[in-house]
Amino acid sequence: MNALNIADYMQTLGAQAKAASAHTARAPAAVKNKALRTLAALLRQNAPALQQANQRDLERAAASGLTGPLLDRLKLGAKDLETVALGCEQLATMPDVIGEITGMKEQPSGIRVGQMRVPIGVFGMIYESRPNVTIEAASLAIKSGNACILRGGSEAIESNKALAALVQQALAESGLPADAVQLVATTDREAVGELIAMPKYVDVIIPRGGKGLIERISAGAKVPVIKHLDGNCHTYVDDPCDLEMAVKIADNAKTQKYSPCNASESLLVAAGVAGDFLPRIGVVYAAKGVEMRACPEALRILATVVPGKLLKPATEQDWFEEYLAPIISVKVVAGVDAAIAHINHYSSHHTEAILTRDHMHAQQFLREVDSSSVMVNASTRFADGFEYGLGAEIGISTDKFHARGPVGIEGLTSLKYVVLGQGEVRS
Repeated sequence: MNALNIADYMQTLGAQAKAASAHTARAPAAVKNKALRTLAALLRQNAPALQQANQRDLERAAASGLTGPLLDRLKLGAKDLETVALGCEQLATMPDVIGEITGMKEQPSGIRVGQMRVPIGVFGMIYESRPNVTIEAASLAIKSGNACILRGGSEAIESNKALAALVQQALAESGLPADAVQLVATTDREAVGELIAMPKYVDVIIPRGGKGLIERISAGAKVPVIKHLDGNCHTYVDDPCDLEMAVKIADNAKTQKYSPCNASESLLVAAGVAGDFLPRIGVVYAAKGVEMRACPEALRILATVVPGKLLKPATEQDWFEEYLAPIISVKVVAGVDAAIAHINHYSSHHTEAILTRDHMHAQQFLREVDSSSVMVNASTRFADGFEYGLGAEIGISTDKFHARGPVGIEGLTSLKYVVLGQGEVRS
């Protein structure tokens, strides 16, 4: 497919999405929920075929040299399929916010003014590796009354085609236009350039992937972009804290899975508990092969329990780093004020957690840390649309306008003012 054909192809997808969005915007809740439940059933029924398609992607990716966390992101196992199926069902049980009117107030003139929640229209989704994003994006588009154009990574093309076919089957069987969810079938990068430059058809672009991808999309887009560039998440162990709980959470936040953007990449420890806490977590991390890049004080304490090959001095860049690997930066700080200052300077404003017994410290952390998710005594790995009860997420936004944090149904909607009168005129 040459550049001219790709431009025509993308324009066709855009026109079809725009037409479909008019239908999905007015679809009754029962119809949208039927499509979601049908999709969940199809995912379970077709699990073996989906995993066969995914295996072809995995074999091709491995042959091209993809390894470690990058290859892990591509896997579509039975647990992954069940999670996205459950996400569809969870969305189906949630209230339909489209058409909801809030804040209705009568004005001195007699008119009543409120706001109605409406779909955005058409969103374009550009993502790498994880094929489960195809279902998360599609299910949220259905529930929020939007249409979407999906462009997954070339490494997952077989998986994404198989998943998108089931989405369109579920839409058609439920009486919704199949074009409400379309997958870009070409892996040519020219298609991305066209997708992000179609304001006539596309209302917002949502990139989900590595920092390089998101920077390129943000620089070239001619439509608004909902984005986060990286996930340099922090776990801060406070003084006082429950040491057993802190070890458990700090372990989970880093090692439960290394590749997601909500895994903790930096561990901050209050000086008052560092001598007790660091040897405990050091033993845990070392047993799992996690490399620790530490400040001088943390190095001194960890050196008593951690093998030298897993312990290195931290550089300035380490405090900014999103590793997506069994590596974590470790720093001893004076206390909660120093922790907050460090986080607000170095973090990517994704997700941060405080582990503490001090209620006032917890409240200060919640108020002053400038990130899209802030947690008390919980693992940063919970920063996820499904875990937040959103049914699914289309991504995590670290922007401050429109949508922030996991982007679920409401993040894919807008508000318009509605005015109700009884013959009032302005004097």
